[in-house]
Amino acid sequence: MDLHARYPALSDLKKRAKQRLPKFVWEYLDSATGEERTKHRNRAQFDAVQLMPSILHGEIAPSLETTLMGQTYALPLGVAPVGMSGLMWPDAERLLAQAATKAQIPYCLSTVATQTPEEVAPHLNGNGWFQLYPPRDEEIRKDMLKRVGGAGYTTLVLTVDVPVASRRERQVRSGLTTPPRLTPRLLAQVAMRPTWALGMAQRGMPRMRLIDEYAGNVTGLSSTAHAGYLLRTSPDWDYVHWLREHWPGKLVVKGVMRAEDATRLKEAGVDAIWISNHAGRQFDAAPATIEALPHIRAACDLPIILDSGVETGLDILRAFALGADFVFMGSGFHHALAALGRQGPAHLLEVLSKDLEANLGQLGISDLRDVTKNLL
Repeated sequence: MDLHARYPALSDLKKRAKQRLPKFVWEYLDSATGEERTKHRNRAQFDAVQLMPSILHGEIAPSLETTLMGQTYALPLGVAPVGMSGLMWPDAERLLAQAATKAQIPYCLSTVATQTPEEVAPHLNGNGWFQLYPPRDEEIRKDMLKRVGGAGYTTLVLTVDVPVASRRERQVRSGLTTPPRLTPRLLAQVAMRPTWALGMAQRGMPRMRLIDEYAGNVTGLSSTAHAGYLLRTSPDWDYVHWLREHWPGKLVVKGVMRAEDATRLKEAGVDAIWISNHAGRQFDAAPATIEALPHIRAACDLPIILDSGVETGLDILRAFALGADFVFMGSGFHHALAALGRQGPAHLLEVLSKDLEANLGQLGISDLRDVTKNLL
């Protein structure tokens, strides 16, 4: 099968993913919170960024290699952490880690993944990042950091934009609990998606394995207020300083939207800023991340990572034009997995790479860093 003929864009993969996932799983993956204004604003504001084509540059041989925090990656893109990845597709964390390693890009594992850091680490070859939902208990915190560091993860990503559970009304209406409890309604949806169902039967229904080890096998909680909330706290500045003191590797703070916070985080010793509005899943009145980016870039000279709304190679160029140093994508990789199984992530990366190269050619540049001069 010619995948590029059938699925030339992420939108094609997304359409097929919807056809292959039970409705309650699709709602978990696709939904935001409230009226989903922030989710749609992310997309609209990316589309509003215009770049001026440039002509008569001869043949362009673009390089997509990107250096971030001293590490060189083959693409300016990483796989973002997504909670309960294994619900979207059986064995998702391992498959995504393998795809990222093969592509020489970073993979960030979530605290609320369905596989533990130790289970995923052998597939990462030094490309592993770990996203931390901040445990309240200091001993649990220390143990998590010890495990993550011992497993070979090089970068810790503290998520700070989930101080409380969001509502995610679409997700709630779907009937999903954590771990998933298959009611007759949900079983009927599963029966209509045999490939997903067979994979889950072989792997077992997903659970938050790392969280279970600390909280026990808590069941029946809402998917918007799952077992992870029994352990986590809403971090403050002292928490950031504590992490900086106790984590010897690279430290990134994810969920930054204000320039003044970026400045203060630099003073606290973090290594990079991650601009994110959680893809609109937490707060429905937030600006788009691409809107916040220029203000944070002007205020801070740390490396800047961006997510939320990125769907194409052109979007990556738009982010670089406004000051980003790297981009992460979460849901897109899960759409690819659900659409094509283990082939999906590699195909998506090829789609994005080809899109980057085509658009760099239109702009007459070979280096991603030069895209700022084409910004309108």
